[in-house]
Amino acid sequence: MDREQEDMQFLGLLGIYLESYKIIFNFRRIFSKITLAFILPLSLIILANIWVSDFILSEIIDTMYNRHRFQKGTYDYAELSDSLYSEWATFWLVQFVYLTFFLVFAVLSSSAVVYTVASVFTGTGRDLTFGKVMRVVPKVSKRLMVTFLCAFLAILLYNVVLVPTILWSVTIKHVNIAGSIFFLAIVILYVVGLVYMTVVWQLAGVISVLEDIKGIKAMNKSKNLIQGKMWIAIIIWFKLSFTVFGIQKLFKSQVVHNGTFGVAGRFAFGFLCLLMLFSVLLFALVIETVIYFVCKSFHHEYINKLSLSDHIDEVYVGEYIPIMAKDDQLEKIDV
Repeated sequence: MDREQEDMQFLGLLGIYLESYKIIFNFRRIFSKITLAFILPLSLIILANIWVSDFILSEIIDTMYNRHRFQKGTYDYAELSDSLYSEWATFWLVQFVYLTFFLVFAVLSSSAVVYTVASVFTGTGRDLTFGKVMRVVPKVSKRLMVTFLCAFLAILLYNVVLVPTILWSVTIKHVNIAGSIFFLAIVILYVVGLVYMTVVWQLAGVISVLEDIKGIKAMNKSKNLIQGKMWIAIIIWFKLSFTVFGIQKLFKSQVVHNGTFGVAGRFAFGFLCLLMLFSVLLFALVIETVIYFVCKSFHHEYINKLSLSDHIDEVYVGEYIPIMAKDDQLEKIDV
C-alpha cells in the first residue's frame, strides 16, 4: 500500500476497490499461487456442491412424486419410503462433507490472503514468497478457525431463534393488517441482523489473523472497530454477495440444467463461472483486509510498520507471534 495510514480513513467505496485492485495487480504472482492452492479448490467445492446437491434433490423429488401414486402400507410405498430416507441421508452427508471442506479451504484462503496483504502493508511484500506464506498459514489458521466456528454457532443460534418465528408469523400475516405488519417487521429484523453479523464476522476473521485475539473477543473487537464504516462494509458485502449469487445461478441454469448452448456451451459456461467465482473470492478477501486498515485509520489506531514488519519476520524463525501485538505496534492517536 502506497497510501499513508492517516489518509486511509478517507477511502470511500471506490477508493477501497481501487486500493484492493492495485494490491492484487502489483503482487499478482504471489496471489496467483495462493489462488491456485486455496481459492481455486474452494471455488470448485462450491460449484461441485451445487451440481451434486441439485442431482440428489431431483432424485428426492422424483421419489416423493412416485410414492404418492401408491397407498400407505403397500410394498411399493414402503420400498419408495426406504429409498427416500436413503436419499435424504445421502443429501445431508454430502452437505456435511461440503461444509467441512468449505470451512477448511475458506480458513486457509483467508489466512493466506490476509497475511499477504499485511506484508504488503509493511513494505515486505516484495520479499514475500509462497513458501513463507505456506509456513505461516497453518499457524494463523488455528486462531481463525476458532473465530469462524464461534461466528457459525452464533449465526446458527440466530436462525434457530428467528426462523421459527418467521414461519409462525406466515400463518397469521393474512389475518389482519397488524399480522402483516408483524410479519414484515420480523423479516426486516432477521435480514438486518443477519447482514450485520456476517459483516462483523468477516472483519473478525481479519482481526484473528493479525491480532492476538480470537473467537468471541475477535467478534467484539470487530463490532467496535467497524463503527463509522459500517455502511461501506454493508454495501460492499451486498455487491459481492449478489455477484457470487449471480455466478451460482448462471452455473445452475447453464451447466447443471443443461442450458441452451449444448455440451460445448456447458463446458464454456462452467469454466467461465469458475473463473469469475475465484476472481470474486480473491477480490473479496483482499477488500476485507483493506477495510480492516481503513477502520484502524478511522479510529486513529495507526500501525507502526517497522514493528509490524519485525513481527512478520519473527514468524519464520520460531513460534507464531501475532503480527500486531497490542502494546508496541498500535499507536493510539488522540485527536
